[in-house]
Amino acid sequence: MDGSGPLFCPACGNLAFQPIGRKKLVCGECRFQFYRNAASAVAAVILYGDEMLVGKRGRNPCKGLLDLPGGFVDPGESLENALYRELHEELGLTLSDARYLGSGNNVYHYANVEYDTTDAFFEIRCDQRPEVTAMDDLDDVMWLKLSDIVLDDFAFTSQQKLLRQHYLP
Repeated sequence: MDGSGPLFCPACGNLAFQPIGRKKLVCGECRFQFYRNAASAVAAVILYGDEMLVGKRGRNPCKGLLDLPGGFVDPGESLENALYRELHEELGLTLSDARYLGSGNNVYHYANVEYDTTDAFFEIRCDQRPEVTAMDDLDDVMWLKLSDIVLDDFAFTSQQKLLRQHYLP
């Protein structure tokens, strides 16, 4: 196991977890089962004409690579509310009318732990080019012409797959 589960059994406190496959740990003492589930994340494809808004990551993982605006879903939060919160935190934007595009799986490497994520993607088309400011974990934001997008410049494979499927020839 890659260390992303608990060290001690939450039921009996024993240090006797045994991995069963990739997503399950079982306590060898009390047989408690701990499931390692995917974290939910959201990202937005924000379009104005033939341009897409992208951010440059300001921290690891993948510092310096491109990223779609978004982030992790908080407990008790819907995908849509998480998306709008993240857009406000990262860009200072208050947007609505996001259209669901699909989802993809990803592995998020942070602090020597691998987090499996399920990334939900939304599209927002703008009639006017919004003014944005890079905030939170972004170093910069930029508008790229769809024809100038280079998939290898993006940090996460789930985003690369989505962009290839929906936006690139």
